[in-house]
Amino acid sequence: MLVTAGILNIYATGNPLNPDPDTKLSVPSGLWKKQVVFAVAGLFCAAAVNLFSYRWLGPLSYWIYGAILVVLAILLLDKIIDIPFVPVINGTRRWIRVGFSSSSFQLQPSEFCKIAFILALGWYLRFRSNYRHFKGLVGPFALTLLAMGLILLEPDLGTVMLMMPVLFAVLFVAGARIKHLLIIVVLAVLASPLLWMKMHPYQRMRLSSVLLQNETIRNKAYHNERLAKILAGSTQNIKYWERNQGYQITHSKRAIASGGLWGQGYRKGPYIRHDINTKHNLPDRIRLPERQNDFIFAIIAHQFGLVGGGILLLLYTILLLCGVEIAWQNTEPFGRLVAVGIVAMFVVEVIVNVSMTLGLMPITGLTLPLVSYGGSSLLVSLIAIGLLNNIGRDRPFSIATSPFEHDKEQ
Repeated sequence: MLVTAGILNIYATGNPLNPDPDTKLSVPSGLWKKQVVFAVAGLFCAAAVNLFSYRWLGPLSYWIYGAILVVLAILLLDKIIDIPFVPVINGTRRWIRVGFSSSSFQLQPSEFCKIAFILALGWYLRFRSNYRHFKGLVGPFALTLLAMGLILLEPDLGTVMLMMPVLFAVLFVAGARIKHLLIIVVLAVLASPLLWMKMHPYQRMRLSSVLLQNETIRNKAYHNERLAKILAGSTQNIKYWERNQGYQITHSKRAIASGGLWGQGYRKGPYIRHDINTKHNLPDRIRLPERQNDFIFAIIAHQFGLVGGGILLLLYTILLLCGVEIAWQNTEPFGRLVAVGIVAMFVVEVIVNVSMTLGLMPITGLTLPLVSYGGSSLLVSLIAIGLLNNIGRDRPFSIATSPFEHDKEQ
């Protein structure tokens, strides 16, 4: 149902009713066809994952993770040596072109890194107890930071933001002490001002856009050069925030708000046909940017209102509860940790993407799983669901105590 909802809404974004021949569509009309192809491929991959026991993947997990890291390193090598199959899109190197020019498609290695990372992390932690001590956390954090560093250099902020919450969720279920995890969070918070000052102005603008939505804060920053430099780099960036860096958030919230309770209707509404310039009350022929992928939840709420958005979130809730039940019932350590990692991955993706479209979190480029346009994201999501199903149906009988239970002495 989620995949179908995604395809239908991708179709709506590229095929407006009564199109104006003088208007250039910002979303190609054939994207939904590519999404269908990847959906079919993803379903085959999900079925293929169930042809063998998930436990076979354990001994191979480090090799799979290592292979993905090598591919990520190749993407960065393109900064030094021009590699023909690594395209540069909007200044980023995230994709690998596969096939010939006439029938080529692009895969995003950082998406596949999410599954490889969860498998490697689960295999590393399955029988260990040293992570109950603070220095024992060095191993899993090194495993995580290695991939995060490579992905951050692409750059791909969305995937980087995803990995640390997944790590914390898996460590918590594996039995790591909460006080140790809290210490790491406190250290990260204390280091954040230093990292903030080293960011480029456009990176600060992305993060501070959550605050700059407030007109009072924006006015104070505009009249306070020091505050403006901290938040956006300059007062000029503050002045034109709403038409530049704040454009997506502003129009995303307008699209959601204009949907009301029941929505404008399928393939109807100003953000499907064309955007409306509310200041001059004239069509400005500018659509909500990235509405087929990062901001597809705004388009769903625009067409189907609060009710449609609520139903979509309900479907995610059912999916995630199934994943929690699978993790809870499985007594095999590797399977339980992998299931927890997959559930955490989906939870973070949904919360961050929806919060991003509502202006509650900064724009990170994290897609809505199973719904947003993107072949690699859809493939990985369906493979993850296939893996969850594999773990759920292959539950080994065990008379031992539940995994990751530690007494006070340990």
